[in-house]
Amino acid sequence: MNSLQSMLLGITGGIACGKTETGHILSSIGFQVLDTDGLAHSLMKKGEPVYQAVVTQFGSEILADDGEIDRIKLGKLVFSDVQAREILNRLVHPMVISAAQEWMRACRANKQDAAVLVPLLFEVGWTDGWDAVVCVTAPKEQVDQRLKRRGLSQTETQKRIDAQMPLTEKAARADFILNNDGTVEDLRFRISDLIEKIKLDKRKCHE
Repeated sequence: MNSLQSMLLGITGGIACGKTETGHILSSIGFQVLDTDGLAHSLMKKGEPVYQAVVTQFGSEILADDGEIDRIKLGKLVFSDVQAREILNRLVHPMVISAAQEWMRACRANKQDAAVLVPLLFEVGWTDGWDAVVCVTAPKEQVDQRLKRRGLSQTETQKRIDAQMPLTEKAARADFILNNDGTVEDLRFRISDLIEKIKLDKRKCHE
């Protein structure tokens, strides 16, 4: 556990389990929230160092008409090719982690409660520095419904699921599990309850 004055959470989980909604709720109760997917996208904008590295590696076919990286084109490429995905991860993840850790240090310095949404937290071995790692889970039926609303085909969905550590393993390795199998209000209540449990754990560690 880290400083008693503030709380730093790593939020992970499976695809379409509710990590983003969890982030919205945490933000509404006063947490600073950083989405590493969004951070990665910003680091791959034209003019950023990661942009040039990715385009050099994968070619102009991943670009949209405006010259920016087309996330759909890039996604189809890397989720169909394990080697390509590993190369992309090596290019992007170190920069994302470095930028996120700088943000985390600022939150610590300002004694702000903070949460970082990291879908591949365990996959990249980023397990240190958190007060707690929380895994968001959801029933397969609900996950399937959410993915359908995103417009992904069943094949594309399965490729994305297969690219991650099994959800059961993530849940087993996390400090806390946040089960998102109900309404948004259910999730809000469970998050409030979870925060109290983590605060209690922190107090015990400092007694």
